Amino acid sequence: MAELISKTAINIADFGLVRIGVATPEIRVADVDFNLAQIRKIVDNAQQNQCQLVLFPELSLTGYTCADLFFQHQLQCHVEDALLKLEQLSAAENISLVVGAPVSVSGRLFNCAAFISGGQICGLVPKSFLPNSGEFYEQRWFCSAFESTVSHVEICSRPVPFGTDLLFQADDFPGALIGIEICEDAWSVAPPSGAQALAGATLLLNLSASPEILGKHAYRRALVASQSARCLAAYAYSSAGPNESSTDLVFSGHSLIAENGQILAETKRFQFDNQLEFADIDLERLIGERQRNSTFTSGPQSQIFRIQPFNLHPQPVVKLQRTVLKAPFVPPEDDERAARCREIFQLQTSGLMKRLRHTRSQKVVIGLSGGLDSTLALLVTVKVFDRLGLDRKGIVALTMPGFGTTIRTRGNAEALAELLGADLRVVSIDKAVEQHFSDIGHDSELHDITYENSQARERTQILMDVANQVGGLVIGTGDLSELALGWCTYNGDHMSMYAVNCGVPKTLVRYLVDWCSKEEFTGRISSVLEDVCATPVSPELLPPNADGHIDQITEEVVGPYELHDFFLYQVVRMHFSPRKVLMLAEQAFAADYPRHELLKWLRRFYQRFFSQQFKRSCLPDGPKVGTVALSPRGDWRMPSDASADLWLSQLEGLE
Repeated sequence: MAELISKTAINIADFGLVRIGVATPEIRVADVDFNLAQIRKIVDNAQQNQCQLVLFPELSLTGYTCADLFFQHQLQCHVEDALLKLEQLSAAENISLVVGAPVSVSGRLFNCAAFISGGQICGLVPKSFLPNSGEFYEQRWFCSAFESTVSHVEICSRPVPFGTDLLFQADDFPGALIGIEICEDAWSVAPPSGAQALAGATLLLNLSASPEILGKHAYRRALVASQSARCLAAYAYSSAGPNESSTDLVFSGHSLIAENGQILAETKRFQFDNQLEFADIDLERLIGERQRNSTFTSGPQSQIFRIQPFNLHPQPVVKLQRTVLKAPFVPPEDDERAARCREIFQLQTSGLMKRLRHTRSQKVVIGLSGGLDSTLALLVTVKVFDRLGLDRKGIVALTMPGFGTTIRTRGNAEALAELLGADLRVVSIDKAVEQHFSDIGHDSELHDITYENSQARERTQILMDVANQVGGLVIGTGDLSELALGWCTYNGDHMSMYAVNCGVPKTLVRYLVDWCSKEEFTGRISSVLEDVCATPVSPELLPPNADGHIDQITEEVVGPYELHDFFLYQVVRMHFSPRKVLMLAEQAFAADYPRHELLKWLRRFYQRFFSQQFKRSCLPDGPKVGTVALSPRGDWRMPSDASADLWLSQLEGLE
């Protein structure tokens, strides 16, 4: 069943995505016919891979390095003929093309981008900033767009819109509004793409011929990524390759596609044959980011644009051409993950340090269960005490065994507290909870919600009272995933005086503890931490099985945390619809979960996320560490009595 998921064709346009390609064709300088033939080959490849739009480099029909040959009338005529042939190609293949060409206008020559779609040239965008220093001599041949005095040009006796005030709107995809700039435009102080984005352009295209020198590819990569992030847009950059003239310069063909600061695809450099890379751009995500970004929406629109219509012709695809991470909160690369863990640890420790400095507290109380969350909270607290120069004995580590506590978790909790030099205290809750059952008339053999929550609230009472006793603060241990699902007892483990883990999702907690075992601690402490990481997640509120092992496995009840963290990111960070979240989950977990199981847990996520908001509405303080936070004082504001019906109804019938 899981295998079938990956073979199901989807119309990505239904989910707000568009597939675009960046190409670096093999060329011959000044050989328009050869260059046109290579463009045809790339278009054929792109069409077979369901690309809807392909971007080519600056002056790709002639080559960038023609120099004084640009003035040759024969060359200019061949370019015009090639543009007409590309019109026919776009109609035959149902694909949109953006190619670079020199265009003569009223006795002046302009370096232009030709937007071709549906059998016609929809518009010509001239280059604004012409480099004319160092190795560049563009002003010798071309005029700047600032010198243009016309709004249309004649191509084979047909008027074509001309100017830098053109944007291209897909009639069959309202979210796809395209802006174009050429090479140096992007390197200027105020790139045209900025004004284009403020006018609504979500996809920015750059036709480039950027020669390669030492270190430039890294700068170019950073420039493309940062411009896409600054404009909250997708940015496609196609650059001329090594077949350009090497008289004085070498071109590498470094073409890239970025989306909101992230590089999605890039070509190999210094390849002499045709290069094509493509990616699926999530325009729905970009529009959502803009709606939520008050800085972007308050930006003044300084330019009025003419909108040119075209069609994108979306096609069904089997697999997305973009990475869909199973664990969006966890970097996939080891080095990046280690750096992220280090940064999160710094954020957590700094937040708690500030609170202790402000309250002048030299004592804290923490409930230590031997599970992942409380272990991470203890490690953070230990580092805080070390940074403040406080005695670790000021950390009162309370382990409070109850009806479901196992030897393994209790052993790890006690060993860890002792090894780290905390003040270990063991307070059994059995008698207190049994007395409470007697007081309220509850049958202790009835293992219901009262049975479980009574234990959690008893532990919280002990923690709060001991904190009063020693003059300290109670450190909360609950994580972001538990807050999203409401997997905590209201006014039980839900409550503390400072919650150090509230911004850390469950899938990341394990990596943090594992990182601490390798990077921050050694010896016996590391061994205990490794065993904590290997222990199944459980609240341990129900009695162990006959072998003394954990019988209450959280993920069997509430669902796999890897799925819930995935859902949390897509729903809260991206604000995607249930249907789109399911589609992305199918792409990410095709080999792990069948569709019906993904649906089951996605329904469970929405049901719990909506119904448990009341617990998040009164959270204790705690640090935000990532792009998702659920504090009512921070990122997330939601009514506690909102209905989930609209979201759940979209999942109906998708089985």
